[in-house]
Amino acid sequence: MLNVEWPHSAFNIQHSTFAERYMAITLIRDISDTSSYWGASWVFGCFPDVHIICDAPIGCYNLLGMAVTDYTDALPHMANLTPTSIREEDVITGTAKALKRTIDDLRSLGSLDGKRLIVLSTAESEMISADHTKYVAQLDPEARFFWSQSLEQDEWQGRDRALLFAWEEYGKPFVAPDAPPKAANLVNIIGPSLGCFNAPADLHELKRLVAGVGGELNLVYPYAGSIAGTPQLADAAANVVLYREFGEGLAQALGRPYLFAPFGVFGTTTFLRELGALLGTPAAQVEAFISSEKKTTLQPVWDLWRGPQSDWFATVDCAIVGGRSYVEGLRQFLGEELGMKVAWSSGRPRREDEPDNIEIRKRLHAKAPAFVFGSINEKIYLSEANAKGSHFIASTFPGPVVRRTTGTPFMGYAGAANIMQELVNRFYDMVFNFLPVELVRGQGTGERGQAGPPQPAAAAAPDRSSETMAWSVAATNRLTAAIEQVPFLARISASRSLRLAAEQAARARGDTEVSLEMIEAAIAHGA
Repeated sequence: MLNVEWPHSAFNIQHSTFAERYMAITLIRDISDTSSYWGASWVFGCFPDVHIICDAPIGCYNLLGMAVTDYTDALPHMANLTPTSIREEDVITGTAKALKRTIDDLRSLGSLDGKRLIVLSTAESEMISADHTKYVAQLDPEARFFWSQSLEQDEWQGRDRALLFAWEEYGKPFVAPDAPPKAANLVNIIGPSLGCFNAPADLHELKRLVAGVGGELNLVYPYAGSIAGTPQLADAAANVVLYREFGEGLAQALGRPYLFAPFGVFGTTTFLRELGALLGTPAAQVEAFISSEKKTTLQPVWDLWRGPQSDWFATVDCAIVGGRSYVEGLRQFLGEELGMKVAWSSGRPRREDEPDNIEIRKRLHAKAPAFVFGSINEKIYLSEANAKGSHFIASTFPGPVVRRTTGTPFMGYAGAANIMQELVNRFYDMVFNFLPVELVRGQGTGERGQAGPPQPAAAAAPDRSSETMAWSVAATNRLTAAIEQVPFLARISASRSLRLAAEQAARARGDTEVSLEMIEAAIAHGA
């Protein structure tokens, strides 16, 4: 997706705040983040006792409520989301009539029975200033209007604000000030919601870790929570925020100690000790759990690290694109704990010093690392570059990838074992590509592939592929330059393939030397 905004001079506008803010040329490629309206919808959509009305055209509903959730969480649709279906006339007269019509229809169908109503603005309604805060209160005193700020904020800000909104509107007013936790070992897990990559698996691992150090789960909010149960957030003694990109605001508002979910072996060990201390769990109990985990969950990590595979980690590089928690967590585990070279990374929301999608594409085209953790965008860029020596590992949305099971965590001890296993399997793939494979061709088959009588063998031409062939200096230099762009472990295989292709082409032309033209052709054909 490309977005171009025109310069001031095109309209001859001077001293205009609007022009200065919105008219500078900006090129955006392959947008990775959705808007705050989407983020808020995915938070409120978790609550079974809420119905959402989005003040939007029907197309927005189809994409958010049906298509994207199916491609990501493998959900058929969001059953508690309805659009006002803004029409052309509503753009002129306002969307209030469309909103009332939608509410009346939902009531007649019984869709609002036993549910709270939340109305969300969208980019389209915000462009015509359709703020329904007062109007919604007139139609239903129990209903709320959420101004999404969809034109200004990304999904991470939208999720963060939605969580705070839910607490301030449905939780905090029903909790006594300075109310103590109900038990010293109660823990909330904040953040997992619709449209979050790998949430079921990471949540499963985090629950296991919390229980391991004596914690008792209070609420998983909003993933397994409800609007009615929101005041119960105050019952917990501590909170664990699953993601660094959103959720911390709610944890701070609750006024309880909080930690972020851990990555890697060392990171998880530190997390368990800190959480145990917050909960008042005896240190001996925490250390006993850690010791047990080293002999069970982490056993694959030790076994693989003690084997010959450990030599490979220092020889390969990787790039990481994902949510802020995944980028920082993977950098810690892959770079600091396993010793892999992290060539570069880019988190979401993206910081100014991190590459955007245009720069990421350039880097992957110029020299792709051995491993690329990312989204469908990075997968496309690798395909464009024909980066056969690189391995792609999905680590974020967007993209048609399903992460609904509990067996693929990235976080915690189980996450370290899962990532380690994934990397080593890809190492084996690289090694397999080194092996010379003799192609087997069927003999004596008819035109339809049916076996026929043995045919007399034709006089075979001598195989000269193993004979040494001369290379021009230019061809040799070009081969060297091409191989330097290939990840280290894959260079042997890539060099062999390119040499064979270039020499076969030269022999077919009757040349006695491989020319620059021959090696360029082999590179172009992806040999």
